[in-house]
Amino acid sequence: MKNYYSSDFKLGVLGGGQLGRMLLAETQKLDIHTSILESNKNAPCAEICNTFVVGDLLDFDAVYNFGKTVDVLTIEIENVNLDALDRLEEEGLTIFPKPKDLRIIQSKARQKNFYIDHQIPTAAFSHYAYLEELKHCFENNIIDFPFVWKAARFGYDGTGVKIVRNIDDLNNLPNVECITEKLIPFKNELAVIVARNVSGEVKTYPVVEMEFHPEANQVEYVICPARIDSTVAEKAREVALKVVSDLDFVGLLAVEMFQTVDDKILVNEVAPRPHNSGHYSIEASYTNQFEQHIRSILNLPLGNTDSKVAGIMVNLVGEEGFSGDVIYENIEEILKIDGVTPHIYGKKETRPFRKMGHVTIVNTDIDIARKVAQEVKETIRVISKNN
Repeated sequence: MKNYYSSDFKLGVLGGGQLGRMLLAETQKLDIHTSILESNKNAPCAEICNTFVVGDLLDFDAVYNFGKTVDVLTIEIENVNLDALDRLEEEGLTIFPKPKDLRIIQSKARQKNFYIDHQIPTAAFSHYAYLEELKHCFENNIIDFPFVWKAARFGYDGTGVKIVRNIDDLNNLPNVECITEKLIPFKNELAVIVARNVSGEVKTYPVVEMEFHPEANQVEYVICPARIDSTVAEKAREVALKVVSDLDFVGLLAVEMFQTVDDKILVNEVAPRPHNSGHYSIEASYTNQFEQHIRSILNLPLGNTDSKVAGIMVNLVGEEGFSGDVIYENIEEILKIDGVTPHIYGKKETRPFRKMGHVTIVNTDIDIARKVAQEVKETIRVISKNN
């Protein structure tokens, strides 16, 4: 067994945002030396990791040279240079998630084809190399409004996803490779986080339910456990396990899904890393998702994924109309409420809908937790000095 703790072992992480910051809380508990590669010198991880390297995650040389300095390499964002990871893997570096999985997941088109090829339930879709090809299909009555448009690459937090209802919406899309999906009527958006280590041990977290902001297309609330029938929850868990098994995935995989009006489960997309839908676990679970990610990629025994209490996560995003040096207004008010824990991500500047932090609400009663979450959402404001 490798000695990871208080040793010369170095864990490398591509990306230094808030997910990396929360991951560092776990590596610090175990005294694992952690090196971060990130393009932004003021990123949330910059001041708290053991080694911080400024470099472009999509640049071959930056990723390759960084990889040569660490013993195991992981990610907190999937948009990284895969050619560099392939070379490092060929040269013997341990990388999780595997570059082959990232190659599938980086492209929404490849993801969807993977689901189709493996009989994993997902919404019907079409793939277009560029916008003009999509417009041509519309003009020839091959596609009808409304539909969901997704950029094939580089989408995140609602960016790169639009519901297209009319010709103006279509004309305002960027000219990039994309997919379109039928607009599926659904009851709930759900997620299941699955952890799998190198030895093949697998554990799932409880199914969570996500409530979205109608304009920003960002998650506002994550509710655990999801308020759904146990048979639907089991179905969601089985689908998530199949995705992990068919990918032969090692690490932490968040599987986002739709529960349709007739209780079918359709996979929307996956994230090969700790995920917004698992932030509640820091306070509510026996083993939080960030510790579990470390356990899985280092082939340690996986921890207990059960919840100690019901948990709800509220995203803190920049309020519309405010940009500049951030102020968290009324944070003292929410600190007065039992079971409320804020997490501030260390981003000094806010802008509309920028993810700045989250708040976890825990309670033995999910309905009480949801009411408190609403109170928190209505109380705290992420604004700026300049407006």
